[in-house]
Amino acid sequence: MPNKDTQVNLAVYMERLDSYISSQNALNENLSKNLDQVATKIDDISQWRSKMYGAKSILTALGILVVHTTAIMGSFLAIITFNK
Repeated sequence: MPNKDTQVNLAVYMERLDSYISSQNALNENLSKNLDQVATKIDDISQWRSKMYGAKSILTALGILVVHTTAIMGSFLAIITFNK
């Protein structure tokens, strides 16, 4: 038969266990919410990165187009100048 001291210790233990479980549940919910925010931020960074790569590609293509156009116009100018 359990004595009164054991029952009190068991009650204190159960109360502490309930407190621990509730704090762990709150912590898990907080961690879950923060992980969702991190995932959202990673998606935003990934989209920004792909946009930057797209802009870089467009600028590279425009640069190549300008260099090519300059070379062609220079060759036309040279042909016209030397044929006079």
